[in-house]
Amino acid sequence: MQRRTLLLLSGAAVVVVGGAIMLTPKGPEAPSPAGAALAFPGLAQRLQSAARIEAKRHDGTLEIARRDDTWVLPSKGGYPVRQEKVRELLVGLTELRLTEPRTANPDMLDRLGLEDPARDGATSTLLRVLDAQGGVIAELVIGRRRVRTQGNVPESAYVRRPDETQAWLAEGRIPVDSDPQLWLDRDIANLPRERVRRIAVNRTGEPALVLTRAEGPEGRLAVTEPAEAPPTEETALDEVGRAFEFLTFLDVKPEAEIPGEALGETRFELTDNLAILVRPRRDGEAIWATFAAEGDDEATRLNARWRGWAYQVGQWKEKAFAPLLADLHPAEPPPAEDAPPQGADAPAAEPPAPAAPAPATPPAPQ
Repeated sequence: MQRRTLLLLSGAAVVVVGGAIMLTPKGPEAPSPAGAALAFPGLAQRLQSAARIEAKRHDGTLEIARRDDTWVLPSKGGYPVRQEKVRELLVGLTELRLTEPRTANPDMLDRLGLEDPARDGATSTLLRVLDAQGGVIAELVIGRRRVRTQGNVPESAYVRRPDETQAWLAEGRIPVDSDPQLWLDRDIANLPRERVRRIAVNRTGEPALVLTRAEGPEGRLAVTEPAEAPPTEETALDEVGRAFEFLTFLDVKPEAEIPGEALGETRFELTDNLAILVRPRRDGEAIWATFAAEGDDEATRLNARWRGWAYQVGQWKEKAFAPLLADLHPAEPPPAEDAPPQGADAPAAEPPAPAAPAPATPPAPQ
């Protein structure tokens, strides 16, 4: 009887506690990032008039300018940047949210990487988006980023407005890089070597050199001019045929500013009615080149990218774009190890060591 009474009392207690929990008013919930204030309300509409992006650091300023519908790098003669990278930055600014206020003490900003960007040794970046008249559309000092290891968690960074000391933790992606090289699409072309059928090299001061690929799926390049060419190295020939495979540049200039001494020109004839004329130049140890395509729609697309530009490529590309016949010879074997000198100049041989005397034979027993 006592056991039954205890069970009933325990059940009643659970019901009472549960009801109390349900009726107790909830405390204030932490605000979700989605409900945090936008850093730049209504920015998307104003970005239609954006004409320039600046990323200022203590050691220099990156400037990206808008020309018609294309964003370019003025420091590289107006060469186009990666358009998707610009879109990612601008969209990131429109979606950036100020989630948590942090310090407003100017003496504490260094700890968040939000010190004056113009100060020597500063790690902060001043990002500005301007219109054609230089008016400010959006600007922000960006400090240290917070690394999140959990999946599906938005990126965050410490930020503040340039005329304020109030720091914020902001959620959103702000892919700003002050190095102009990181904004360039370095790809020049990627054409498989199997497409190269014939290569005519006209190097300044050298006889004509022609390489032709044999027919068939396994056809290989071979020297067909001069007719009596010495033996060649297959690997060296293959490097010439792969001249446009994953071809990238190190630097770029307007074609009118190309430096160096002309090395001649080389014509690559490929399948699908495509031909490419390469004019390489050497400037000290650097190799520069211009490219022009001939043919159908593919040539039109390539020329739209190449026309008016000179590209610095790797030094090794000289042997692909302007090879010498000697570059195609097999590598000479390494010299043999020094042999002992022969003939009259050879040192006299040392006399053989005298033989050891034979042991004395003991006398026979008597």
